[in-house]
Amino acid sequence: MDDRFQYLLLMAACVAITLPLEFVLRARVYRRPVRLALALLPTVALFVAWDVLGIVRDHWTYSPRFTTGFMLGPMPLEELVFFLVIPVCGLLTYEGVGFVLGRVRGKNRVQEEERA
Repeated sequence: MDDRFQYLLLMAACVAITLPLEFVLRARVYRRPVRLALALLPTVALFVAWDVLGIVRDHWTYSPRFTTGFMLGPMPLEELVFFLVIPVCGLLTYEGVGFVLGRVRGKNRVQEEERA
């Protein structure tokens, strides 16, 4: 395997692992694009600015061995993909857990009402 694509493959794996939450656990993250954009924009803007500042000040670098070489200014494309993918995966997980907890709590309420 070409090492240059490892970072992007990892991001694709993160999406693939959490994508079923949209359908199985009704996370509805992708089905609400305006809310998703409103959640992503401040996060992405802040972390891109922070990352670019860190790169420009030589606080950190990215290995060309593990990145494709496509750059967005001083920042590799993979880093922007990371800033988009990981928050979406987090939102999918959060909404999926919320759905499951709502179902569990709903079942508990029904059971309590049946006992009363």
